[in-house]
Amino acid sequence: MSQPPKITGLKRLLNAAHYSVEGLKTTFIDETAFRQELMACLILIPLALWIAPDNMSPTLMLGSLMMVLVVELINSAIEAVVDLHSTAVHPLAKKAKDAGSAAVLMMIGITTLCWVLIFIR
Repeated sequence: MSQPPKITGLKRLLNAAHYSVEGLKTTFIDETAFRQELMACLILIPLALWIAPDNMSPTLMLGSLMMVLVVELINSAIEAVVDLHSTAVHPLAKKAKDAGSAAVLMMIGITTLCWVLIFIR
């Protein structure tokens, strides 16, 4: 049996954008942590633009905030895949979920460190 032809070009790009928007919407609806981090970004982004001490600092400050959201999206994906496989408690499922959560925590720590170092120099 032959495979249908792969979608390429603009149609592929539009499909990818649609899937990305769906992922953002679903994560926003389903994940409290993502909503909380997004709300923090909505406060901190204008603050960074207003109080940044030089021209390079806003790039670092905003980039680190966006990375928190990126890591949270990846963590949510890990959790969804683990839950798809089984909702039973399993040591490997716990390990995967805990590692994803730890990645988010580390990124929040890196973001905090970035902001603090910008303001103490």
